Amino acid sequence: MENLAASQSARLSGLKVLVIDDSKTIRRTAETLLSKEGCEVFTAVDGFDALSKIADHQPDIVFVDIMMPRLDGYQTCSLIKHNKVFRSIPVIMLSSKDGLFDRARGRIVGSEHYLTKPFTKDELLNAIETHVGAVAR
Repeated sequence: MENLAASQSARLSGLKVLVIDDSKTIRRTAETLLSKEGCEVFTAVDGFDALSKIADHQPDIVFVDIMMPRLDGYQTCSLIKHNKVFRSIPVIMLSSKDGLFDRARGRIVGSEHYLTKPFTKDELLNAIETHVGAVAR
């Protein structure tokens, strides 16, 4: 089991992850979990904050909360997916709601995956493992 964990950490080492959430607790939790796996983690408090960080850091994967002030997760995902430079970045929606409508709306704006909060470490890592293969590294 240790070898599996070590090989997963090796695969995630240096991976740039952006976590967008207006909850400081969620940002800190994700940052702590992902940093321990070797990821380089950036955080943003909302979609506007995130847009400049995406341009500056060009993350390999983005986790975005749906319910945020100013620019929500759907709008943020849509902006990422309509930008020819950033559209290939996998976007994982985060929400405390687990409804079919919310999942469908996430798909419509281009998200690759949907995680319900509170998420576990395994759910976070599995989402990265699933979608990081599509990332040009």
